[in-house]
Amino acid sequence: MRGQSGMATAASPPPARPAATVVLLRDGAAGLEVYLQRRHAAMTFGGAWVFPGGRIDDADEDPAIDAHWAGPPPAAWAERLGMPVGRARGAVVAGCRETLEEAGVLLTDPEPPGDAVAEARQALLGGEPFAALLDRIGVPLATGLLRYWAWWVTPELETRRFDTRFFVAAVPAGAAAAAHSPEADRERWMPVRAAAAGAERGDLPVAPPTQVTLRDLASYGGVAEVLAAGDDRDVERILPGFEDGWILLPWGERVRPHPSLLRRRS
Repeated sequence: MRGQSGMATAASPPPARPAATVVLLRDGAAGLEVYLQRRHAAMTFGGAWVFPGGRIDDADEDPAIDAHWAGPPPAAWAERLGMPVGRARGAVVAGCRETLEEAGVLLTDPEPPGDAVAEARQALLGGEPFAALLDRIGVPLATGLLRYWAWWVTPELETRRFDTRFFVAAVPAGAAAAAHSPEADRERWMPVRAAAAGAERGDLPVAPPTQVTLRDLASYGGVAEVLAAGDDRDVERILPGFEDGWILLPWGERVRPHPSLLRRRS
C-alpha cells in the first residue's frame, strides 16, 4: 500500500491514541436529527464537520467516578466494548466528558436545574475533575443513555492516529447543545438523512468515520430505533487504508478523503 506521496508506508506505524466520540441524536419534525460541529481550520480535521469527542485521559479511568455512576456498570461496559474494566470506564467517561466540554450537554437524567450544566462546563474547562463536579452538583453520570455503535482506527500512514470508540446517545430532555467556540466555528442540528446525503455528495466535508456513521443512521426513523439497534449491534474494528488517493475501507468501498487526511507522514 502506498500513500499520497507514492512512498511506501512505514513498517511500524505510530500508536493510535485511545479516544471516544458521542453522536448526539434527537427526534425532529423531519425525523431523526444529529448534532454536528465544524472544526476551526487550524485544528486537526480543520474544516470538517464532526461529532463531539476526544482522547481518553488517564483521569477518565479513575474509579472515583463510580460513586457518581448510573446505568450499566464499568464491568458491563468492559464486556460490551471488549476491553479491560479501567479502559472501558475511561472510554465511557471520556465520551461523556467531551460531550459536556464540546457540546455543553451533560449526559445525566434528570437534567440539573437552572444554570448548573453551564457552570459545570466552565468548571470542567477550568480544570475541575469530572467526578468532583458531578459530586458538587449532585447528579450521576447516566451511562444508560449511551449505546456502543462503532470502532474506528486512523490509517497507519497518518502521524496523528486515534483508536476511537463511537457511542450514540439521545439528548436528555431539556438539554441544549452549544459548541465550545475555541474548537468549533459552526454547529448545527441536521436531519440525519440530509447530512448523510450531503456527506456523500461532498457538500458536507466529513471524515470517513463520520460519513459512514451518518449513512448507517439514515436508515432509522427515530432515536428509539437507534438505541434499540445499539443494544446488540455487532461492532468490529475498522482500520482503513489508502489506495491511489482514496481511503479504502475494509469491505472494499473507496471514499474520497477530506483534505486534512492527506498529510504525509513525517
